[in-house]
Amino acid sequence: MRIKNRGQYGEELACKYLLSKKYSIVSTNYYYKNYEIDIIAKKEELYIAVEVKLRSAPFIVSPFDAVGKFKQAKIIQVMNRYVQTNTINKEVRFDIISIVLYEGSYKIEHLKNAFYPSLSI
Repeated sequence: MRIKNRGQYGEELACKYLLSKKYSIVSTNYYYKNYEIDIIAKKEELYIAVEVKLRSAPFIVSPFDAVGKFKQAKIIQVMNRYVQTNTINKEVRFDIISIVLYEGSYKIEHLKNAFYPSLSI
């Protein structure tokens, strides 16, 4: 499986997972300044920016650990743009969905509130 196709496959699995948990999918692959949010979802009045990480077992770096501070900052920046552009005045959460592929199966883990925007003074 090619890298681009793997990413799309992971995002499709994540969307199906979120839909099964009663989230609605607002946007996929939302770009701003060459950075993207994989999935923007909504549950009730809460907007959720979701970063999807797909790995094949065995792996060296955990999918959750692969979303470092730089990546978090870019996701926050893109979500801020989305909120401003769409005049959204609702709470926002940042989640990570980890998908680990095994031969013939996969495991999905959903880390809610995976990171928070930091306040700089």
